[in-house]
Amino acid sequence: MMDIKEIQKLLPHRYPFLLVDRIIEIVPATKAVGIKNVTMNEEFFRGHFPDQPIMPGVLIIEALAQVAGILAFKTEGAAGKAVYFMSIERAKFRKPVVPGDQLRLDVSILQHRGSVWKFSGNALVEDKIAAEAEFTAMVADREI
Repeated sequence: MMDIKEIQKLLPHRYPFLLVDRIIEIVPATKAVGIKNVTMNEEFFRGHFPDQPIMPGVLIIEALAQVAGILAFKTEGAAGKAVYFMSIERAKFRKPVVPGDQLRLDVSILQHRGSVWKFSGNALVEDKIAAEAEFTAMVADREI
């Protein structure tokens, strides 16, 4: 289990772009589960959409990617490293995410070769899939 202070030691993201509040499970080299509490105070709700607030799908995928980054760092180490998105595949958005929802972010490693990682992720609200995707990322020096 990791709280927000531990997450901030690994990820460079900060408000309003840090989209993981807690890690509730981590199995290095295998999987991680994170939590994102969605509140009306999120900056993106001001414009998406004022009369019907819905969390943008790309930000749900970003939250999954942040959990994936934590998993990669906990598997290999994070000193001086960053995770960079390379591709997103098979993204599907199945249910709107709205203020008051709690996203459970389940991420698994599909493949890992050198600095390139492929992940599968599901974002769930009350055990129903809200979004899913496969994505590829590279772990590299922060200064590229």
